[in-house]
Amino acid sequence: MRLIADSYRRMTGKPLLDELPSNIAALRAAMWNAPRAIVAHGTEVDPVFFYGNRLALQLFEMSFDEFARLPSRLSAEPLAQEAREKLLARVAQQGYVDGYSGMRIAGSGRRFMITDCTVWNLADEQGGYHGQAAVFVAAP
Repeated sequence: MRLIADSYRRMTGKPLLDELPSNIAALRAAMWNAPRAIVAHGTEVDPVFFYGNRLALQLFEMSFDEFARLPSRLSAEPLAQEAREKLLARVAQQGYVDGYSGMRIAGSGRRFMITDCTVWNLADEQGGYHGQAAVFVAAP
């Protein structure tokens, strides 16, 4: 949790949440209940999600265990995967990208649009790369 929140602040200069508790249990609860979806994937060759908050799991219609086995590329429709890959390459170069919108696919096959999305690199204080994360809302 701390890596996700701290990386966001380092990359964007803004806090991930209005209030960032210093206590890890309080931070975990605040991120879990955030009014925006928060997701993160690791550094595997085919990166797999390792975090999705309550809202993200609702949008993707998956349990945490299902989501934590999902390669992140499969969160986008096949036709949208090329645009997603270009976005992630820009994030890797720039540190973060904001204002992104794109179509995603839930576990049931239902399509939904994500908007006002910021994607950023997960990096520790020494600059070690640990994956990428995103925060977004779903279009009504």
